[in-house]
Amino acid sequence: MKKQADFPSRDQAASELRRARTRAALSIAVNLFLAMVKGYYGIISGSQALLSDAVHSATDVVGSFAALIGIWVAGKKHPSFPYGLYKAETLATLISSTAILLAGYEIARRALLGPVVQPDVNVALPVTLFCFTVSLSFGLLQIRAGRKLNSPALVADGKDYLADSLSTAIVICGLAANYAGLNVDRWAAAVVAVFVFRSGGALLIEALKELLDASMDRETERQIINLVESDPAVIRVKKTLSRTAGGRFIVDMDIVLKTKSNVAADKVADRLENEIVSKFPRVVMARLRPHFEESGQYVKITPVQGPEGQPAQHFAKAPWFLIERLDPDTMMVKERQLIENPYQDVERKRGYLVGKWLLSFKPDQVIMAKTHGGTAEALLREAGVQIITPQSSGNKSENSDGDEVAGS
Repeated sequence: MKKQADFPSRDQAASELRRARTRAALSIAVNLFLAMVKGYYGIISGSQALLSDAVHSATDVVGSFAALIGIWVAGKKHPSFPYGLYKAETLATLISSTAILLAGYEIARRALLGPVVQPDVNVALPVTLFCFTVSLSFGLLQIRAGRKLNSPALVADGKDYLADSLSTAIVICGLAANYAGLNVDRWAAAVVAVFVFRSGGALLIEALKELLDASMDRETERQIINLVESDPAVIRVKKTLSRTAGGRFIVDMDIVLKTKSNVAADKVADRLENEIVSKFPRVVMARLRPHFEESGQYVKITPVQGPEGQPAQHFAKAPWFLIERLDPDTMMVKERQLIENPYQDVERKRGYLVGKWLLSFKPDQVIMAKTHGGTAEALLREAGVQIITPQSSGNKSENSDGDEVAGS
């Protein structure tokens, strides 16, 4: 059997989220500090390259504040916007990216067309080396913290700091060249302007994609489809539509179910919608439309004492389970499979483990010696599996909702 992934507890996940938010706020403070230091000493020393690098650092601050403003607005509710105000963050990013591109243009214009100024290297170089050390060190720490806290956002932020340190390294090279009698500060400023254009352009493209309702990334979509199709009541996912809004996802899916009952189908859809939003934090809304389709087989599971097929009295403690696959039209057995219960000797959570394990076979019907309301039975009923007892199978049986229906 495949080993199940270990998921953090709710308290552990909440603690990791708080620590990740703290480091994200610290990142904004560090970027703001670097931008102010570079800007101040860029003006004092007359270094256009250092001033350009200050603008480059400021782009991250502007982007972060735009995200904060967008998040604050997105949290508001309004009846005229049933899908939420999540695109407020997208609009804020669009405005910020435009401002960054204009700043990059101004930097490049002054560097290439402005007067040649000899920078004070003795002032600018030590400050630039200090900023480079801070940017590189903090970036490596952010990547390490992001991996420890399972935060892709922190890892991405750390990589962004490493990219920033590269532009600062270019400034260092430009200033150091002055000791060799080469005044290349303006050309270093022009190169840094390219980094500014790159940052602003990336923000602009991302904002335009969201405004045009771009779909979510393929990997996340595949994970959501796999989650839905792993449900025992689901035959397959018929269609998936998604769109991005302010860095969040809205998902619409058409799913094919085994059950003909509208009540059972609604329960399955509601449960899966909640599960998607719970397991994928960036999904803020999920809507599943159930459809019915005849399955190619009817799966029946019976707890037995051994290969001879004698029924087991205790469901979760049953040593073996007989899995029968029948033709849904003729109800003739096409395949029989006897599988040993891997959890029969487990002391804790036996019913839960057995129930989850049996659901992986996507059963339509399960035979029980008697119904006792245990965890395994509850899981099977919740998934829409029909529970049959020998006492009731002759005249009546219980459906997934616990209601009695006439037998054949």
